[in-house]
Amino acid sequence: MIEVVASVARGPVFLAGEVLECLVTFTNPMSHLSTSASSEMLAWASAQIHCQFHASESRVAVPCQSSKQDVQVESDTVLIPSRGERGQCMLDTPPKILFCDLRLDPGESKTYSYSELVPMDGPPSFRGQAVKYVYKLTIGCQRVNSPIKLLRVPFRVLVLHGMPEPPFPQDEEVAPSNPFLEEEEGGRRDTRPLERALDMLMITTSRRTPHLFNITNARGKVAKFCIFKTMYRLGEDIIGTFTFSEGDIPCLQYSVSLQSEEEVHEQYRRRPGQAVSVTSHARHLESCLHTASSHFSLPVPLNVTPGFSTDIVTLRWRLHFEFVTAREPVELPTVLQNQSEVTIWTGTEQVDVDTFSWDLPIKVLPTNPALASYVSQFTGTNSINI
Repeated sequence: MIEVVASVARGPVFLAGEVLECLVTFTNPMSHLSTSASSEMLAWASAQIHCQFHASESRVAVPCQSSKQDVQVESDTVLIPSRGERGQCMLDTPPKILFCDLRLDPGESKTYSYSELVPMDGPPSFRGQAVKYVYKLTIGCQRVNSPIKLLRVPFRVLVLHGMPEPPFPQDEEVAPSNPFLEEEEGGRRDTRPLERALDMLMITTSRRTPHLFNITNARGKVAKFCIFKTMYRLGEDIIGTFTFSEGDIPCLQYSVSLQSEEEVHEQYRRRPGQAVSVTSHARHLESCLHTASSHFSLPVPLNVTPGFSTDIVTLRWRLHFEFVTAREPVELPTVLQNQSEVTIWTGTEQVDVDTFSWDLPIKVLPTNPALASYVSQFTGTNSINI
């Protein structure tokens, strides 16, 4: 028996275009003191990255594509990383050979390093109601005259879409220079595309430009709403404020929900007029009668997928507002100055109300992969015995 352990060096979350590094260790667990101990042999081992696509049959009509042959006899030496997986393998990298003819004595282990660039032309990791995109690193091993064994290490990929053009020349440094570093060493940091992308992401989502909106219904103005920006990173808080003192219509209650919209493109819809799939990720509800101003704070979860678009589906983000307003003015309770008896205030038993909703589109962008790794469902380490 040989134990195979694959461990991703730097967490299970990566940006597209980043280098994934994995250490693969092969161990003969038998002790050399055991009477049945013997050397173990492996013919070969290789590794590659692939993205598996799966579509809901009730929502998506995907044309049939000629997939790779998924038949493998015991003596076959062809590595098919998606063998046994659901859906279609829509993206894979060329396989890399880790070794050929490995011999392990009892108690001996050997470690091999695998590195590959995460493809930039693929979709992000996503598990929606209509489609799923799942990335895995597959290590294939084979003994002589034995079937191939596959070890899969799932990981998450973030794709940086929707970034505006940089407001400064490309050769200008993004981060301030450090006087304690040598000039050559300080300039080396910004030559890395990944570092530049993360710096641009921080700068883009840190800009604050207040956006003001007048909330009105058919009867008049309800409130003024202010949001400081409409572009957020994963893990950020969305903060907005309401000013009800400037409204003409009393607002009894409001709610704000952070929602994602998963829309299948028309040519791939299973039926005409198919509705967009809406998922709520956070919600704030507040009663605001006789309130001059109010605010809310909604966190963008680290485990959700930023907005993206492929040939089949588009994912967008929005803030969904719902308001409950009174049809007639609601008088404030009054207290007489010389009143000595205790007064109990009670709410009105019946109020005629109107309800209406409003959607505000926002953009959700990725964050630093190291930060997203803290809440990832993947461990970045898997093992098998062959």
